[in-house]
Amino acid sequence: VLDKISLLFEPGKKVALVGESGCGKTTIANLIERLYDINEGQLLIDGLEINRYDIEYLRSIIGYVQQEPVLFNKSIKDNIIFGREEYLKSMGNINETLKNVCEEVYINEFTDSLPGKLDYIVGINGSKLSGGQKQRIAIARAIITKPKILILDEATSSLDNKSEKEVQKALDRISQKNITTIIIAHRLSTIINSDLIYVIKNGNVLEKGNSKELLDLGG
Repeated sequence: VLDKISLLFEPGKKVALVGESGCGKTTIANLIERLYDINEGQLLIDGLEINRYDIEYLRSIIGYVQQEPVLFNKSIKDNIIFGREEYLKSMGNINETLKNVCEEVYINEFTDSLPGKLDYIVGINGSKLSGGQKQRIAIARAIITKPKILILDEATSSLDNKSEKEVQKALDRISQKNITTIIIAHRLSTIINSDLIYVIKNGNVLEKGNSKELLDLGG
């Protein structure tokens, strides 16, 4: 899938991967999460080979948001905490952490009008919420443990324009924090503010630069 590709994700930067379906974007994300291993070359995090990291630790520092969020027929709060009560307790006051993360991704904008607020039951796979609301819950779930790396895999591609703007506002706010953000996208509106964009074709880098540089290239 990948053909001698060379990429650099600088700490705290927002880097986008764009290209046609099947060009290797999601493969790169899966390698960073170590869902499978490379068979040649190197994949380094802070200069260390990825397979030297304890896999549980590695995944604990990565937040992941996919195209279609999976929500359970539980409360908004349970869907954000997602079985990590003990870990979050070790970080401090769990309710304070939850409150802060909800403010960060503008979840309060819609929960304040719901009965029970964060205790509102979302329905099977979040059927009682809109696409944008579900995606903001998924983002809160990804960042509540304060990850060092955030992977957004087509996180807004299935949303309508209004929902996309709501989610994009939340993502822009997060990316101002010192999180290395990797964005996989088809829609250019999602990546226009990225520090660096890699255009990938047939498993290799075709062009790279910020959005202005790439537009100036006319490629």
